[in-house]
Amino acid sequence: MSQPPMRTVIVLFALLASPGIRAQARIRTIPPAALQIRAAVTPLPLDMRDSATVLGYRTRDKLEVLRQGTNGMTCIAIFALEKDFHVACYQSTLEPFMSRGRELRAQGVKGEEVDSIRAREIKSGKLVMPASAIMYQLFGGEESFDSLTGAVSHTSTLLIIYMPFATGRTTGLSEHPNDYGPWLMYPGSYKAHMMLMGDMK
Repeated sequence: MSQPPMRTVIVLFALLASPGIRAQARIRTIPPAALQIRAAVTPLPLDMRDSATVLGYRTRDKLEVLRQGTNGMTCIAIFALEKDFHVACYQSTLEPFMSRGRELRAQGVKGEEVDSIRAREIKSGKLVMPASAIMYQLFGGEESFDSLTGAVSHTSTLLIIYMPFATGRTTGLSEHPNDYGPWLMYPGSYKAHMMLMGDMK
């Protein structure tokens, strides 16, 4: 399985960065909670998986805690509601930012307006964005998750390091997508972050 084009990566990241996606016609059967947990933690290093908090689905419309963790990482099993396989694990300091996105989308706010609202709230101090935070991700296709065994395969890795308001000049990173090293997305904004793609696994 070849790596997806960079544009696809950006679209997938947009889905993961604010996981408030509404259930649509392409919803599949929701896997048992134990399988969601097993798959959701796969982006993390092995020694972090057993103690991460996992958010997933017991019903089609409600994202909830499937397992409470202790290591400060939260993993989301978005794949349960999406045609393609997406899982993301992030530092819990990002939870206000993430949950606010889900809340706004549940209220019917769409597209760039979600970011506009969050930007205003961060500027006013109402919403807290950490000075830095990390997010581990895997993405793939319909074949990536075995709903019978919970096994994950044919996925690509994506590492995100949030650096609010960072620029190429302050970090030494390119501000343009590339396939050969890290680069900076949304430079100069509250959600500026470094992206680094990995190999298929």
